[in-house]
Amino acid sequence: MDVVVDSNILFSYFWKNSITKKIIDLDIFNLYSPDFALTEINKYKSDIIKKTKISSSEFNLVLDELKSKIKFVSVLKYSSEFKKIDLNKKPDVNDVDFFACSLYLNAVIWSNDVILKNQSLCVVFNTKDILEIIKKISYVF
Repeated sequence: MDVVVDSNILFSYFWKNSITKKIIDLDIFNLYSPDFALTEINKYKSDIIKKTKISSSEFNLVLDELKSKIKFVSVLKYSSEFKKIDLNKKPDVNDVDFFACSLYLNAVIWSNDVILKNQSLCVVFNTKDILEIIKKISYVF
């Protein structure tokens, strides 16, 4: 299953024992995210380091690990999908890239943002939904 992962899910990967990290490390799904998400991660690097209590070098190692698990998609590939998005109905300007990437890949979005689930453009699964899918296809959790 192709899944576009939002920035907040990616931020959770930096927590050493997070369920998000465990799910991503399973390599069950084809995981994607727009390049924009890397910009967001770097923008909030100091906050991530502070909250997760990791060093800058640990942050860089985890980021490299994350880059090996997620296929980051250039905006050039999904930019034609922007016209399908009603800018009056989306809750956050930062979500446009995730919607467009999802449309381009014909993929679901993994996000814990409740507001994102309340739209009809793309299917959005939260972490609980992802865990339910994993339970159905394996005995991991």
